[in-house]
Amino acid sequence: MNILLVEDNPGDVRLAQEAFRHSSSPVTLHIVSDGDDAMSFLRREGVHVHAPRPHLILLDLNLPKLDGRETLAQIKNDKDLRAIPTVILTTSDVEDDIRYCYENHANCFFRKPAQWDAFADVVKHVSTVWLALALLPAME
Repeated sequence: MNILLVEDNPGDVRLAQEAFRHSSSPVTLHIVSDGDDAMSFLRREGVHVHAPRPHLILLDLNLPKLDGRETLAQIKNDKDLRAIPTVILTTSDVEDDIRYCYENHANCFFRKPAQWDAFADVVKHVSTVWLALALLPAME
């Protein structure tokens, strides 16, 4: 399974890498640090011309350049990308952010915990639901 992690915090990237190492499903984690790079990856542009289509996108909201909200809107408004499950994983628990994400067709919204054990639990649940239980569309 290919997962695109869109995260600008190096500490959170390391936590995600470690948590997915313990995933029950084999995962290749692709990491970009802003929304512009995420869209280039998804559209296979520039340095990402050979990027695989991810089975799942984990998207932070507070990103430099193109933020996560706009990135989500671009993903879900693109007929070639909208079917990729997009899970919001962010520190925000602001009601407006939650509402915006679901109105723009996020598949799930998780508040990113600060503690390692809680973060690992969230990743475990994401992995279980999206990689082991959910039926996803065939990749191109």
